[in-house]
Amino acid sequence: MRAVVRAGRHIRCVSSIQERELLKTGVRRHISSEVQGSNYKLLRKDEHDRGVLYSYLVSRALSSPAAKHTSGVEGGRGGPFVEYERRIAAGELMDGDSCQVGTLKELQRLYDQLVDSANACKLDKYEASDKIGRSRWFWSRLIPQSSVSPVKGLYLYGGVGTGKTMLMDLFYDQLPSNWRKKRIHFHDFMLTVHSRLQKHKGVADPLEVVAGEIADESILLCLDEFMVTDVADALILNRLFKHLFDNGVILVATSNRAPDSLYECGLQRDLFLPFIATLKERCVSHEIGSAVDYRKLTSAQLGFYFVGKELSAFLKEKFQELIGEHSASPQEVEVVMGRKLQVPLGTNGCAYFPFEYLCDRPLGAADYFGLCKNFHTLALDGVPIFGLHNKTAAYRFVTLVDVMYENKARLLCTAEGTPMELLQKVVTISDAQHMAPRTSSRSKKNDDSELCVDNELGFAKDRTISRLTEMNSKEYLEQHASMLADRQQASEVNTMEELIQA
Repeated sequence: MRAVVRAGRHIRCVSSIQERELLKTGVRRHISSEVQGSNYKLLRKDEHDRGVLYSYLVSRALSSPAAKHTSGVEGGRGGPFVEYERRIAAGELMDGDSCQVGTLKELQRLYDQLVDSANACKLDKYEASDKIGRSRWFWSRLIPQSSVSPVKGLYLYGGVGTGKTMLMDLFYDQLPSNWRKKRIHFHDFMLTVHSRLQKHKGVADPLEVVAGEIADESILLCLDEFMVTDVADALILNRLFKHLFDNGVILVATSNRAPDSLYECGLQRDLFLPFIATLKERCVSHEIGSAVDYRKLTSAQLGFYFVGKELSAFLKEKFQELIGEHSASPQEVEVVMGRKLQVPLGTNGCAYFPFEYLCDRPLGAADYFGLCKNFHTLALDGVPIFGLHNKTAAYRFVTLVDVMYENKARLLCTAEGTPMELLQKVVTISDAQHMAPRTSSRSKKNDDSELCVDNELGFAKDRTISRLTEMNSKEYLEQHASMLADRQQASEVNTMEELIQA
């Protein structure tokens, strides 16, 4: 009976996918490649055309061979290494980075182990238990048990722009679609955890319930940009991941920090250290040692980043060019858990903010994620040079850039300096110690009083410079335009499907 149900689910899945793809092909011909200021129009069909198209789609879907819902790949093992070589041959990736090749070998090893152990790891979502997190928690009270995965995860770390995220995404995209898997940014993941903890207030151990829910949804968890700067996150990570690993979760993560350097010099770090030990026990740590920052190899580092003071009027002109015939006005948008944020000017997926409004107020990653769900383009006026006096604003700006980059959002901004100049006064403790010592000719009064010595911000500095550079490159802006076209196309396909079903 279970096999019949799974087969029925699969036929519906294949039919839906093929119907969508055919619809996309038809709609794509009527979509302009221009994104800025364009209004897309849906191609309307009469009732007869819709009936013929629907019949054709159903017959094609039912007659096509079913995609495999078992572990492995048809026609060969496949995996990230094969796809990597294909992209190099197609000219989509640069060749010759031995560090990336070494990382691909680790990802391929993990991929092969997962394919071989798919049943033992309970990766197939169609065979997974339907029990929710609470029931799992309830039964675990009566019968304590642990189901640690036989496969260890992978923790990738290295410098900025070395391709960590690209390689993890390449690995993730090659995994079978029927697996219980999830790829999410670490910021977003922790926001979800805190939201679920709120929902389970009053339970004896809400972290165990949350871990059970996450494990039910995703046995393979891919976290991008793993970094711990918040003391609240640091205090719950150890118990959260202990429960996750006990529930069989396999972690794949990318980070700029080695495991032993996570939350370095953080408050109450001694309570965080057991998590590092657990992480090293359940994941293979692998460093990407490339000195190449691929983000800085992009072309035309101009985009919408404008250096200079008193450019507010100029930025608004550029903003108006992007929104075209639409009229911008103040808006109120919901950002997180019912909380709302006032937008000074917004329309057609674009929003305008003075720098102080987003970075000099008590806002955080949750607010910025909410903004990026409502707007694909943010204009930021007046980004200052950062130093000791505005360290908190610098933290928020770094977080904002991280969130925008993760969401492939477009940034327009005016700034007092280039990305490098914005953060040149931010240094790590180690950098500060290597600065020239005072001499009789260099007294304390000659020291830079604006020097900001901060480890977390200092480590984030290179990543932010790199991302700002890439976000204003020709390649990134083309990718952004393509993303907008895909979103519009998907919206039109959904509308077409509703018309067909009407």
